[in-house]
Amino acid sequence: MAAQNGDKVRVHYTGKLKDGTVFDSSQGGEPIEFAIGSQMVIAGFENAVVGMEPGDTKSVTIASQEAYGEHDPRLVQDIPRTELPPELEPQTGMRLTASGGDGREIALVVTEVNDNVVRLDANHPLAGEDLTFEIQLVAVA
Repeated sequence: MAAQNGDKVRVHYTGKLKDGTVFDSSQGGEPIEFAIGSQMVIAGFENAVVGMEPGDTKSVTIASQEAYGEHDPRLVQDIPRTELPPELEPQTGMRLTASGGDGREIALVVTEVNDNVVRLDANHPLAGEDLTFEIQLVAVA
C-alpha cells in the first residue's frame, strides 16, 4: 500500500547538508511518525514520502524553499550589548530566546560579537540550505 496524503506513516531518515554533514537522523532510535499533509515535517519531506511503500528507501534533495525557506536578511539584527542582561556573555553560536511583541518566543542565534554590538539571527538555522534526506518508509498506518 503506497503512502498517500492523510496517511499516518513511520519513517527512518538521515538528513545531510550539501557537504555531507549529517544534521539530524532517526537511525539508532525510533522512526518518526506523522500524518502526510499535517505539516508536522517540512513540505518537501512530506512530498517525498507520498507514493512510497513500506520497506522502500529513497534519497531526495529538497530545495530550501520546500525546507526552511530562504535566509531572510531582515531577520538579522545588530543590537547594542548594553541591551543584553549584564550577566550574559554572548558568544558566536549561542542560542537565545526573546519575546516578540505578540508574546511568542523567538529563537535567536548569536552570529557575531564585538565590544559594542551583538548580531542576532532569527532565521531557522537551516534556512537557505538545500537538504538531502535518506528516507526509509517503515509503515503506513
